[in-house]
Amino acid sequence: METKIQKWGNSLGVRIPRSVAAEARVEVGSSVEVSVDKGVVKIRPMRRRRSLGQILRRVKPENLHREVSTGGATGREVW
Repeated sequence: METKIQKWGNSLGVRIPRSVAAEARVEVGSSVEVSVDKGVVKIRPMRRRRSLGQILRRVKPENLHREVSTGGATGREVW
């Protein structure tokens, strides 16, 4: 998809079409890394890593599932 570089204050800016932003999973306020590799400008979304504590805080009684039986031991597993 072709777009144009435009002046934005003392810098340059590029508009990212909605379809491209959706596919890259970026939105207003998303952090990106801008780099140059052999003359090619690359814009890469920065994915925020979550700690185990942050993930576990989202577990609530309404989304907690029960134990799932996977059958008996098939090798040297110890239960």
